[in-house]
Amino acid sequence: MTEPHHTPRSLRARVTAIAVLVMAIPITTLAYFNLLTMKDDLSRPELGMTKTTTLCLTRTPSTTTRGPEPTTLCTDRTGQLAISSENSTYTASHTSTQFIPKLSLFPFSGPPDEGYKITVDTKNRLLYTRTDDIPTEEKARFDRTQNTVNGLVLATTATVLGMLSVFGAVVWTATARVLRPVEAIRREMADITEHDLTRRVPVPRTRNEIAALANTVNATLDRLETAVQDNRRFVADASHELRSPIAALRAELEIATTHPGQADWPAVVDAALADTHRLQDLAGDLLLLTRLDHTTTGYDGTVDLTELVRDHTDRRRTHHTLDVDLPDHPVPVRGSRPLLDRLLGNLLDNAERHATTAITVRLDAADDQAVLEVLDDGPGIPPEDRERVFDRFTRLDDARTRDTGGTGLGLSIARRIATNHHGMLQVIQRGRGGACFVVVFPLVLRRLPAVD
Repeated sequence: MTEPHHTPRSLRARVTAIAVLVMAIPITTLAYFNLLTMKDDLSRPELGMTKTTTLCLTRTPSTTTRGPEPTTLCTDRTGQLAISSENSTYTASHTSTQFIPKLSLFPFSGPPDEGYKITVDTKNRLLYTRTDDIPTEEKARFDRTQNTVNGLVLATTATVLGMLSVFGAVVWTATARVLRPVEAIRREMADITEHDLTRRVPVPRTRNEIAALANTVNATLDRLETAVQDNRRFVADASHELRSPIAALRAELEIATTHPGQADWPAVVDAALADTHRLQDLAGDLLLLTRLDHTTTGYDGTVDLTELVRDHTDRRRTHHTLDVDLPDHPVPVRGSRPLLDRLLGNLLDNAERHATTAITVRLDAADDQAVLEVLDDGPGIPPEDRERVFDRFTRLDDARTRDTGGTGLGLSIARRIATNHHGMLQVIQRGRGGACFVVVFPLVLRRLPAVD
């Protein structure tokens, strides 16, 4: 079944679009309010033509003399009326009118068809009304004003689009420059295969997040290369270890069947059983090591190391003197009892193979840690080999014989068990000779009961 093909989305385009959009919002808002301000400035009443349409003089007769009724004289233009009388009182009044255009921000608007009429009388009373009855000379001025607004809108729009285009081009170019190392890393990773794990991605000279990513990728490739090499070495060593007892078993059986009358069949069967047991132990160790490699979770159970060491040493049979030094109180750790028992058994098996006369087991608890030590009085381990002994299928020169060398997995299994229990296993030198394997586990802290 083929997987659906997804068109890759350009991160560069998305970043540019988002940046331009974020920048367009404040710029467009500022430009819009700026255009509103300019439109209001062009619509101020002070810029309109003032017309005095009516100027009137009203004659009122005096109260002390009798005369004709009140008379009003009006003119349609500004000026002075020279009228005087001793028996009359004259009062003047006028009405002032202005027109304001109704402008539009649409850049292709035509002349305004309507506007606003502002009327002010003698008592400064203002009347603001909307009208389409606009004088001819005012319509020409409205047309010029609307054209000015149209030009400002087009110029502002072009300026905003130009600024956003320049900003988008800068972001596009900068994003391409920033993502160039990422593309180089992607191309290099695409060319790396399981057959060539020596290649590494280029690390930019700049000390930024991309350089940190490249360093992390290279570190991951280092670990992957080491894991693949260890796996290949493990498979080769396992094949070699399995081949030896199988070849010996086959040779013994072939010799016995070739000369059945001369074969010591009880000895042949015993040798075949020994090789079978060796194969069984090796297969069991390989399965256990594989299971430990894939175990990443912790253990919920609590194990008392004092009881575990006591039980294990009591049932153990050894040809050496076994000294056990245990505390008189429990030493609880979190873990699996069968695995911790296997760890102690592997350490004691290793000490059994290399000890001269005595083996010592010590257990102590200090600083929230449990410390288990297994010592032997054998030849010890050279400093340069104290880490190599924990590699799989590793046997030192004096331990390569079939009878005493074991499978070469015991110490590897022990360290893996210690690691899975959040502990640490290492070998040190104590005194003048012998090897001392030290295992450190975190203690389970018991909570004290609350005091009322």
